Amino acid sequence: MNRRVHTILTAATAVALSAALAGPAVAAPPTGGHDATRQAMRAAVADGVPGVTVQVRQGHGTWAATAGVGNLKTGEPRSTRDHYRVASITKTFVATVVLQLEAEGRLSLDDTVEKWLPGVVRGNGHDGREVTLRQLLNHTSGIFDYLEDPGFQRTYMTADGFMKHRFDEVKPEELLAHALANEPYFAPGRSFAYSNTNYLLAARVIEKATGNDYGDEIDRRIIAPLHLTSTSVPTTRVTLPRPGSRAYSKLARTDTGPTYDVTELNARLAYGSGQMVSSSADLNRFYSALLRGRLLPPEQLKEMKTTVPSSRDTSRYGLGLVDRKLGCGVHVWGHDGGIFGSNSDAVTTEDGRHSLAVNFNGDWSGSTDAVIEAEFCGT
Repeated sequence: MNRRVHTILTAATAVALSAALAGPAVAAPPTGGHDATRQAMRAAVADGVPGVTVQVRQGHGTWAATAGVGNLKTGEPRSTRDHYRVASITKTFVATVVLQLEAEGRLSLDDTVEKWLPGVVRGNGHDGREVTLRQLLNHTSGIFDYLEDPGFQRTYMTADGFMKHRFDEVKPEELLAHALANEPYFAPGRSFAYSNTNYLLAARVIEKATGNDYGDEIDRRIIAPLHLTSTSVPTTRVTLPRPGSRAYSKLARTDTGPTYDVTELNARLAYGSGQMVSSSADLNRFYSALLRGRLLPPEQLKEMKTTVPSSRDTSRYGLGLVDRKLGCGVHVWGHDGGIFGSNSDAVTTEDGRHSLAVNFNGDWSGSTDAVIEAEFCGT
């Protein structure tokens, strides 16, 4: 991850999270099959990533490969079936459920946060009466990102803080308090600023509108219908399902120093902004189904793909979905995500026919961008 758009990364990358993907145009298969992709995976390992797992779905066929190791102690390789924490990729799932609720007439994207969470977003210039659900989903709310709060960073993102608090049960209200202790970035609708607080609030809106945990709604509406058997929204589980590789971090703003095994942690700390676990095969199935219109009616899918300028020149942000223009001019749609020890990217062409999902089990080096460019541009 880098500050292009991530999730709940580690102090190694600091904070911020989520996106970097793109839109129209269908990619032609790169010359030489997936040789360029495999080369980019090896380059990531050479750059310091412990291990890489990738799956590509193209038409009715799939290709999967790994590089490097899943366990630094034993040398055990990564598996193409690995479960891993997908961090900010969770945001696309959350946005999909919100849009399904809109399609059912249970809420509107133009509803204010105040309507659903009265009195919750107040303080230091924040006012939920002025912020709409649409602005939460496309990061134009201006609400401060709780990951950037100095107190949050000291408590959870330093090496000492992580080791002490990695299993903490943190309530959404506590996370929100970290955000509201700071001033907003700007008045609602005036600009773009990636904020994990937006999706914490979106998850809470889902819960208010349905009476169920947001994770249960994701399970009922997306995971079960698509048969995503490796995908879950864990609550108290701190381990990864098998197969799963170990996850590693430097727990610092550097790519040097000791490497820590951070596999066990409570991802509830990320809540609706980045709590989920999945696999490359499931992510490809999800994004392909989403772009093909299997999860949303045309009106809501159009809303999701209506983008605003992001913090990156090569990408634009929709509603939990990023439109990214690659170096060869091809557009892909999807999201990226970073959390302690895990760096992931999942993208697909607009027709949903060519998809790629990649995961690094280290958070301080390598480029998932390079893997995507290699697959869709052959470079």
